[in-house]
Amino acid sequence: MTETKSHKVVRRGRLFPEIQWTEDRINLYRSDLETHHQRCRVVFEKLQPDLIKNHYNWFMAVDSESGDYFLDKDEEVVTQMFLQKHPTAIPFIFVINETGVAGRI
Repeated sequence: MTETKSHKVVRRGRLFPEIQWTEDRINLYRSDLETHHQRCRVVFEKLQPDLIKNHYNWFMAVDSESGDYFLDKDEEVVTQMFLQKHPTAIPFIFVINETGVAGRI
């Protein structure tokens, strides 16, 4: 006689089901992120013409609160420099070129 094998059913779902964002919370997060980007973009656009001459394709991390910025050829290094001075802030990373971004879509 053949014995039947039990099959374990894997339940798929959220990793943290207790964390559920409402639509209002999502929209607030997106608007805060856009505001942060716009404030960083102002600092970048002000400095871009001078920096593009000597630091083309370098990375620039900008703090939206203080206006501080950090430059380096390596993205990881510039992020670490930023986090050493502003450990709780979120950096916005630009590439010093005509568009401020790396690559093409």
